[in-house]
Parts: sequence; C-alpha cells; structure tokens
Amino acid sequence: MQEFYLMIVNTIKNISAWSILDILVVSFIFYKGYMLIKETRAEQLLKGIVFIVVLIPVSYILKLDMLNFILNKTLTIGVLSVVIIFQPEIRRALEHLGRSAFDDIHNGPSVEKRTEVVDAVVVAVENLAETKTGALIAIEQGTGLGELLPSGTIIDAKVSANLLENIFVVNTPLHDGATIIRKDRIHASGCVLPLTNNNSINKKLGTRHRAAIGLSENSDALIIVVSEETGVISLAVNGRLTRNYDKEKLKTILLKIMANRDSKRVKTAGEKVKTWIMGMKKA
Repeated sequence: MQEFYLMIVNTIKNISAWSILDILVVSFIFYKGYMLIKETRAEQLLKGIVFIVVLIPVSYILKLDMLNFILNKTLTIGVLSVVIIFQPEIRRALEHLGRSAFDDIHNGPSVEKRTEVVDAVVVAVENLAETKTGALIAIEQGTGLGELLPSGTIIDAKVSANLLENIFVVNTPLHDGATIIRKDRIHASGCVLPLTNNNSINKKLGTRHRAAIGLSENSDALIIVVSEETGVISLAVNGRLTRNYDKEKLKTILLKIMANRDSKRVKTAGEKVKTWIMGMKKA
C-alpha cells in the first residue's frame, strides 16, 4: 500500500499532458462506475472501502503499526469479498460497458414491422389495463434475452393484440410470467425475469414491477408492466421505471426509443466503414 502512495507522489512530480489525459480517463471510469452502483448495496460498501483507504496512510504516518496491519489485511480480503458478494452488480456494469462500447449484432425489424408490433402491443396493453389484468411484456433490443427462454414456453407466433391479451388471462398457464418479443414475433411466454436489488424503489410496487426493473438493469430491453391492482401502465428502461402511460404516450415513447437505437447503430456502422476506408488509404 505504501508503494501505491509513493507512485501517486512520483506521478504528481512528473506530471505531463499525457498524465493529465490519464487522470481524466481514470476519473471518467470511476464516475461511470459510481453511477452504476448508485443507490445499490455496493454504494455503502464502497464508502466503507474509501474510509479504510483513507485510514491506511494516516495510521502509517502516526506509526500505528497494529492498526495499519489490520487495515491492510482487511482491504486485501475485502477486494475478494467484493467480487463474490457483488457479482450481480459487476455483471451489470460489464454488460453496460459492452453495450456502450460495441455495436450490437441484432438487427431489428423494419420500420413497418416495428410499427405493427408497437401498435399491437399498445392496443393489448390498453385493453389489459381497462380490465386490470396484470401483464409483463419485454421487447428485446440489442441485448439478447436467450438465457431467459428456458424458464418459459416457446411460442414463436406473430405479434397480435388478441394473442397477447389471451396470454395474460388470469389462471391460464402463462399469465404469471413475462412474454418476450423478439423482432416481430412473440418468442416465448411465462418467462422468469431477474428481480432488482434496488431497495430505494416504491415499496408499493409488486413483483412484476421489480422484475421489469431488474431486467432493464441487465439489458437494453423495453419492459412494459400492467398493474393488476390499479391497471396503471408502466415502462422500465435502463433501470428506471416510469408510470401512468396511456395508449398514445406509450406508442410514442416506444417508437422514439427504437428509432434512436437504430440511428445510433447506423451511425456506429458508418464510423466503422469510414475508419476502414481511411485505413485502406493509408495502406
């Protein structure tokens, strides 16, 4: 640990333009990492680790050898404990980094097909909301949801409002799980989704809402929830849940998010082609 602090001192003495860039990059990584664990269990642990890291040089300067020894050993064991205990948060961070750094390989449906799917979904959701029939629908985007399929039943049928409404009829075999839409097909129903570990969400929200938030934390899927208690329509995206949608508002936001994703994918692909052409010119 003493070597670490000496390295910091030497870095400050030999600071340069590249050193400033290095500091900015590291600062950005730490910032993004903190935003990913904000309002989770890992946030409290991080505060404890920071406190220990601050105490170590203090104990060294004040010649508190026993305290310094205990703190160093605690920090060593703590790193391993973090990896084991907070595996879900680490996985979520890596998946988020993967989605941000690389273009996805899943090509979405055409604009026409996408509009047809959204139209069918919002009609079904509105009808389910009117009868206060609980529903959970996940629309797959760039991140594949294949690992969730074994927990449900494969359907592989064209998306239609009538079929979606029938799936969620109370006391039918598939009503209590999530229906996954892949491209322009209802791929599977009755799937079990991961629940969020975020303890700051409204305690009144039930399992469907917690499952929707949980999946949105681990993927870029669009998850729609209909509450069976109130009939309120909610949408979970990127770990956040927004509520009180009507048919038109839900349709608008779904199409907007999908269109933004497509534009980013096209832009990324264009940049890759441009980079390849520039490389060919240099060669």
